[in-house]
Amino acid sequence: MIAQIAEYMAYPFVRYAVIVGVLIALCSSLLGVTLVLKRFSFIGDGLSHVAFGAMAVSTVLNLTDDMLLVLPITVICAVLLLWTGQNTRIRGDAAIAMISVGALAIGYLLMNIFSTSTNLSGDVCSTLFGSTSMLTLRLSEVWLCIILSIIVVAAFIFFYHKIFAVTFDENFARAVGTRVNTYNLIIAVIIAVIIVLAMNLVGSLLVSALIIFPALSAMRLYRSFLSVTICSAILSVICTLAGMLLSILYGTPVGATIVAVDILAFLIFTAIGKAAGRE
Repeated sequence: MIAQIAEYMAYPFVRYAVIVGVLIALCSSLLGVTLVLKRFSFIGDGLSHVAFGAMAVSTVLNLTDDMLLVLPITVICAVLLLWTGQNTRIRGDAAIAMISVGALAIGYLLMNIFSTSTNLSGDVCSTLFGSTSMLTLRLSEVWLCIILSIIVVAAFIFFYHKIFAVTFDENFARAVGTRVNTYNLIIAVIIAVIIVLAMNLVGSLLVSALIIFPALSAMRLYRSFLSVTICSAILSVICTLAGMLLSILYGTPVGATIVAVDILAFLIFTAIGKAAGRE
């Protein structure tokens, strides 16, 4: 198996896919802890549906680089979700359901009406559950992912203490002068960027698992915010790398394999946590 993996890694497109996968896993795990603790876990699911709708529009418009449309639309919808979630008449969970279901339906409708593809079902399935486009990445796309990942990690590190304060007690943070709305906005924008990066890896329906599972697994063993975040990041990278290698070796779907490995890790961490009396 090791020899077979080494043989595959000799190909540049496999190395590109692994690099991008590891970077996406690292970025997605950083804010997963924050989303779980703020009880806003499904924002990833909602934004991924928005990204699907934007991707459908870019397909209809025959854009050569769908990132130019998908990223701005997803960021804008992240801001809208934040704003509507703070509206007393439309609460956070209702806002996510409204925007995500609407975007998913409109995206599929547009793909049906305007699609020129002979394999519409295959295109939709690959977008929803991840596609083989991870193995056809161009060097420019890899560099774009690297740059965006550096920005995401740097923003998280730079605003770490503010994110910590906003995560645990918004009212106290606001009372001591922290601009809560600004940092919530930063969190929403970072999540939007992560969602767009992860779409090709695991697809729009599975992307929230990449954000949530490592955080939940780390919480089985650790209690401090920093420890959970570090453990979540390490676990996410390991699970994603393992899932991608298993997918390459056995020809299984990339996104589903990664999520399956994440589920297995969650079960293992849960069992260890119970045995150690952490539950």
